[in-house]
Amino acid sequence: MNIQQLTDLTTQVRRDILRMVHNVNSGHPGGSLGCAEFLVCLYNEVMDIKLPFSMEGKNEDLFFLSNGHISPVFYSVLARRGFFPISELNTFRLLNSRLQGHPTPHEGLEGVRVASGSLGQGLSVAIGVALAKKLNGDNHLVYTLHGDGELQEGQIWEAAMYAGGKGVDNLIATVDYNHKQIDGPTDKVMPLGNLRAKWEAFGWQVIDIEKGNDIASILKGLADAKALTGKGKPVCILLHTEMGNGVDFMMGTHAWHGKAPNDEQLAKGLAQNPETLGDY
Repeated sequence: MNIQQLTDLTTQVRRDILRMVHNVNSGHPGGSLGCAEFLVCLYNEVMDIKLPFSMEGKNEDLFFLSNGHISPVFYSVLARRGFFPISELNTFRLLNSRLQGHPTPHEGLEGVRVASGSLGQGLSVAIGVALAKKLNGDNHLVYTLHGDGELQEGQIWEAAMYAGGKGVDNLIATVDYNHKQIDGPTDKVMPLGNLRAKWEAFGWQVIDIEKGNDIASILKGLADAKALTGKGKPVCILLHTEMGNGVDFMMGTHAWHGKAPNDEQLAKGLAQNPETLGDY
């Protein structure tokens, strides 16, 4: 896909996110919107994936969403990549739906290999999978995504210490570095300090994607990260994003971390993101 195609897909994903969360008056639009460009690029240009979906994931790149509350963007990207019918997005957070508020491999939901939402656990899972790939002679990569507020969980740093100490160099962990969490700015809730220095101290190679909502910058940053794999160290990407990106009244605040838009707000958000590929 070229830049324009990826841009059009991202715009449609933003529409999906807004409509899904509004439909049930529940969910997390802020972080979902902030990571839309990243996940669109990852699934449509960067990762080597196989369809139909196989839970084993042999001989393909794998992704684990650790900050599972941003499930709206994950579900939209999976559906529009062909993992399951786009029409299923209409069941988001409904009773008996496979698309629950936090992802789970419920009834074999294609694209989801582990339940997530309890923050801090995804990196540990990914390390185990990355080591399994090494044991199996599988040269593909394992990717993860984490919220910056999630880094306040101690298990993240236990996992980071292990991956660095054991040279898990087929792993790329990305931090959605938007400086916001549900209770406010991360610097006020629990300051994270110098994240680059922290990850490097744990034996990781670190790169920054300063324009984390710019598709060209994301593609270059992911290519740079991939080029660093296989060199004895895991790789961390600090992805500088804007929570609520693409919807002006959701940007610059943590208020939309976990709040659904009302009818008027939905209409305003959709007007800023014209339909490109067809609504579900």
